[in-house]
Amino acid sequence: MRGVRINLLDCVLHTDAIHRGGGQIIPTARRLYYACELTAEPRLQEPIFLAEITAPMDAMGGVYNCLNTRRGIVNEEEQVQGTPLNLVKCFLPVAESFGFTAHLRGQTQGQAFPQCVFDHWAVVSGDPKEEGSKVRTIVDAIRKRKGLKEGIPPLDNYLDKL
Repeated sequence: MRGVRINLLDCVLHTDAIHRGGGQIIPTARRLYYACELTAEPRLQEPIFLAEITAPMDAMGGVYNCLNTRRGIVNEEEQVQGTPLNLVKCFLPVAESFGFTAHLRGQTQGQAFPQCVFDHWAVVSGDPKEEGSKVRTIVDAIRKRKGLKEGIPPLDNYLDKL
């Protein structure tokens, strides 16, 4: 989670010191924080690679075709001095990078050579609370993989016990 700040303005604890431990505070705080997250505008972020692809000029069509099918964004293209090669610098979502090298080599008859390194995080467009959105399908897949209940829990799950 990024960009999260919670200000506690008031807190009433049990009068007996024996009941003021983590057992009273942590579960209540956890439900409150979950409710705060749901009432805000949560967004997913995905990691982005900076991919540097070296390929000859006649293979550039295959490079661009491969990048277009994998949500790649070309940042810069330049010719390598003294060689017939071009260097393409682009941003590629990590989720789209699985099998990227094989696909790129297939598109360019083995003439392109990619090198990927983590560059930054980018916000995935869409609302994860909206049914049927691409982001919601990602959230549902993550919840299923982790063994959590399907769907985003309703806000009542956290507010009833506060």
